Order: sequence, then C-alpha cells, then structure tokens
Amino acid sequence: MLMVCMKRKILSIQNIACETLGALEEPLRSDGYELYKIQAHKDPIPKCADEFSAIIILGGPMSVYEGIEYLKGEQALIWDANQKHVPTLGICLGSQLIAGALGGTVHRGIKKEIGWHDIQITSEGLNGLFKGFGHKDLRVFQWHGDTYTLPSNTKILAYSDLYPQAFQIGYAYGLQFHLEVTTGMIRTWLAEYEEETTKAGLSADGILPRKDNEIQELNTKCKIVWSNFSEIISHSN
Repeated sequence: MLMVCMKRKILSIQNIACETLGALEEPLRSDGYELYKIQAHKDPIPKCADEFSAIIILGGPMSVYEGIEYLKGEQALIWDANQKHVPTLGICLGSQLIAGALGGTVHRGIKKEIGWHDIQITSEGLNGLFKGFGHKDLRVFQWHGDTYTLPSNTKILAYSDLYPQAFQIGYAYGLQFHLEVTTGMIRTWLAEYEEETTKAGLSADGILPRKDNEIQELNTKCKIVWSNFSEIISHSN
C-alpha cells in the first residue's frame, strides 16, 4: 500500500476570523512547518489526526456546551489525536474543547477575565511547556468567561486565583490565556466584542497594553512556548 507522508504539516483550526495564530505563525513557519488552516464554521473538520504532525485550535466567543456541530467535530478530532499521540495545543476556546473532549467539564466561570492578569506557573509547567521562563509569575492577556473542571489525570501547568490556566492531558495542552495576541488583534477584538466589554463595564484603556514593551514581552514568551511545543512534536513523530 502506498503511504503518503504528511509530516511537518500542522493543522490550525480557527473558530472566528478575528482570533488568529497572531505571533505564533512566524516562528511556526520559520521552523519549516507547512500550515493547513481551516475555518471551523465553514470548512470540513478532518477526522484523522495522524495526517498531521500537530494540531492547534484557536479561540472564539462560542461555548463548548452550546451543542454547536463543528465544535463537536473538533472534540472528536482532539480525542483521536490524543489516542494517536498527535500533539495538540488549544488556546482559550481550544483549551476548553480539549478539557471537554478528554474527560473534563466546561462551564461558565464565576467572573470573566478580560485584559491583563497575573498567573502562576507550576513546577511541572516550568519543566515542560514553559521551560525557559525562569520564574513562576507571569502577566498574560485574557479574554474568556468560561472555565473547566479537569479530569484526575490532568497535569496543571499554570493557575490564577480564580481558575486553572494551563494544563496537560496526555498529548494535549491547553492555555486559557493568549500569548499570541498583537496590539492589532486586541484592537480588533475590542471592536468585535464591544457589546461584551460594555456589559462588563470595561474600557479600551483598561484592556490595551499599558506599556510599550508589554506585547513584545508576551510574544517573546509565545516563541518560547512554541519552541517547547515544537520539541514535543519532534519527540512524538
């Protein structure tokens, strides 16, 4: 039987047009990976995870528990990927999809986290996905209202006072926060999600970066996480 090699190909699933790979795309391409991008609401969700070296699932304003068909397709793919040892990285909604697909439950949080917040990285996080950060305190950009209860086999990689913020279940990694954002992306989200911020009593000034180097520092951390995730990909393929 003729086998077609699909390695060095990464699937990126976008759940809404304004939530992109952002600062994650350049280091990914620089490492020689081919990107296969799909828009989940209109493109077919692949059923076979081992066509790809890895899968990245991005954010969006929808909720896992809404019963949306394409989100169910993404969860089926997450399950298949974990069974086949295909590394999967979920960001925000992507992390919630991973949690729900692999034995956890997703639910509305007690408080929305929108803007800049402090989190703590665990020892397992510093030895894994966040290797090279050098310290446990991290200021990140957030935009979520949902959170999750995670299964007993989960490794917690980061947390805040309110919620788990990063985790690992098998070959799947979830980040509730956004390291990939650019200032341009944040401005776009402010326009796209204006109704949400208005209801929450939040202003643009409180959400945009306060320091010139805040986004640069975040994107530097994004590159480190990518480097660690790329190493995980190399070891699993």
